[in-house]
Amino acid sequence: MLKPKILVTSAAGKTGMQTALQLLAMNFPVRAFVRSRDHRAERLKQAGAEIHVGNQYSIRDMRTAMKGVQRAYHCAPAAANGLHFGTVFAVAAREARIEHVVTLSQWLSDPDHPSLATREVWLNDQIAGLLPDTTVTVNNVGWFADNYFLVLEAMAQLGMMPMPLGTGLNAPPSNEDIAAVSVGALVDPVRHAGKTYRPTGPKLLNPHEIAGIIGQALGSKVVFRDISDALFLKALTAQKQPEYMVTQLLYYVEDYRRNAFGLNAPTQAVEDVAGRAPEDFESIARRYVAERPEAVRAFGNRLSALRNFGKILLTAKPDPLAIERRRDHVLLAEPVRSDESMAWRRGHDPGAGYLPDRPREPASAASE
Repeated sequence: MLKPKILVTSAAGKTGMQTALQLLAMNFPVRAFVRSRDHRAERLKQAGAEIHVGNQYSIRDMRTAMKGVQRAYHCAPAAANGLHFGTVFAVAAREARIEHVVTLSQWLSDPDHPSLATREVWLNDQIAGLLPDTTVTVNNVGWFADNYFLVLEAMAQLGMMPMPLGTGLNAPPSNEDIAAVSVGALVDPVRHAGKTYRPTGPKLLNPHEIAGIIGQALGSKVVFRDISDALFLKALTAQKQPEYMVTQLLYYVEDYRRNAFGLNAPTQAVEDVAGRAPEDFESIARRYVAERPEAVRAFGNRLSALRNFGKILLTAKPDPLAIERRRDHVLLAEPVRSDESMAWRRGHDPGAGYLPDRPREPASAASE
């Protein structure tokens, strides 16, 4: 019996790459949607994927990508215009009569959140749920383990993890485990259709514990430094992060400090859907340290870290609200943080059947 062909969007990204590779390892035919034929596309090709190069915001390219496909992984790029991507995907999926979609959502997803990106994620989930011939599984992931390693250079060379996380808790999931939940739902849609899952790691950790574990992997002491939002904004700007992401990440670190990512964690989603225990954070940290060149303690790397830190200090702090107004972001008069939203908290309560098999909540109910 032929296995269904599965389209993986954002296939060169953090979860897209892992989703495609895991499906290929299970002998499912995969069409990998990528922007260009770079080393990541070559890795997917070598693993057996059919490579489709195109613009994911183009309805023509998306229609072509969905020809002959039965199932799809919906993963909007971490960039502006996520709602445009979701609409293009939904239109093409309806025309192609895709039988099942797994959408990478967001733990904070809510129609009244101050983040435009988060509200667009919520809208994309609702649009996917309206497809008449398609069943949907939502991968409702929180703060990735990968996020901490954005400052691996500072941890390895300067002995500090500078992030504005306060005392927030998180059970960090690996890219591989996030993908494993998507893969499980793509492989067995009958079991997982209409379900929402939140993959996490096995244990809640505070930022000091996370820094300590990364230090153990590095073989040197790492201390968590709870930096200010101002320094965080300067760092993002110095690193040439897109303006859009600078504004949205500022919302997310505030959610982290409010312990939104620690709420009702850890979960059993990875074990329930993928059939195995989630990776512990130490294993994740050791993999990053082994693979990343900036983790090597050497004079040149330390000099680079000091130079980059000095650049951050000299960078002007951007004005996030001015950026949002200049980019014409939709701004709510009375936004509501996830932890302050009773509808969001009800929808994320295990007592209400959220984990592992809460049916997807209708849009009208979610916004009450």
